[in-house]
Amino acid sequence: MGREPEVRRTRVLVLCTGNSARSQMAEGWLRHLGGDRFEAFSAGTHPASRVNPLAVKAMAEVGIDISGQYPKHLQQYLGERFDYVITVCDSANEECPFFPGAVKRIHHGFEDPSLAPGDEAERLAAFRRARDEIGEYVRELVAGRLD
Repeated sequence: MGREPEVRRTRVLVLCTGNSARSQMAEGWLRHLGGDRFEAFSAGTHPASRVNPLAVKAMAEVGIDISGQYPKHLQQYLGERFDYVITVCDSANEECPFFPGAVKRIHHGFEDPSLAPGDEAERLAAFRRARDEIGEYVRELVAGRLD
């Protein structure tokens, strides 16, 4: 019996400023929903020192573990080819209007949950909202409904 031909996976790079919350959640969603059809990566224009613990907690609530992910600089991915490069914050969109190697460049800004005021419960609620909005967006991408 012959081997099945390997299907090329859709490569997606999600960019944000700090690569500590929104882009990390998008990467987690893509890994979870995209299965073996997608390769997901995330990076930042000015990466933070760690993934925001509230992003990790909010994603864990829906069964997605991003605790092993870490912020990376977008320069790490220069020279690589991606089917989609998606900016999820306005600042990254302005700093990176063009990404070499991107077949399709998309911007969809999400509110930054790390800027939410209040106690931990109120801030966690902001991360849950961002998680759910990003999850819906990624579902659309995986389903092929994004232009």
